[in-house]
Amino acid sequence: MAQVKKITTPLKPEQIQDLKAGDRVTITGVIYTGRDAAHKYLAKTLQEGQLLPVDFTDQIIYYVGPCPAKPGQAIGSCGPTTSGRMDAYAPLLIEKGLKGMIGKGPRSPQVIDAMKKYGAVYFAAIGGAGATIARSVKKADVVAYPELGPEAIYRLEVEDFPCIVVIDAQGNDQYKIGVEAYRLAD
Repeated sequence: MAQVKKITTPLKPEQIQDLKAGDRVTITGVIYTGRDAAHKYLAKTLQEGQLLPVDFTDQIIYYVGPCPAKPGQAIGSCGPTTSGRMDAYAPLLIEKGLKGMIGKGPRSPQVIDAMKKYGAVYFAAIGGAGATIARSVKKADVVAYPELGPEAIYRLEVEDFPCIVVIDAQGNDQYKIGVEAYRLAD
């Protein structure tokens, strides 16, 4: 079994270049959350020439809408949501300095092109493992758009957050690599 790479945030260019599609990683540091509605707000803010409520430079966004925390927990179950819903907005955020995204499912060619151009990486968290993932969240605070409820932007302090590099900064896509590895020859 391949070794798990331990990375910390904010992401540095040398970290990003070292990550390859298929790498298992754990993330320690700060990550932010955001789903469809928050991304729509962020894009509108940029289109109006205003400053974003969070500086995403060298940061990671986790596509999630966490459940309320039970007593004694930092956060409730927090499994990934489908990343494709953020594809219309992701290239704009990558251009503005976002370096990592965590979600599930494939990305559009436009997102992958932006990742290659600006040096960003896409991680997959395991769908259906939200309760397990929540154990790696040590602190959760809403930092923008509280009116969106679970879709607000949260600042999460995480320790050994488990995920897999699906698309690296060179555009190598583990979803395609995996399919090709098991394709039957004609």
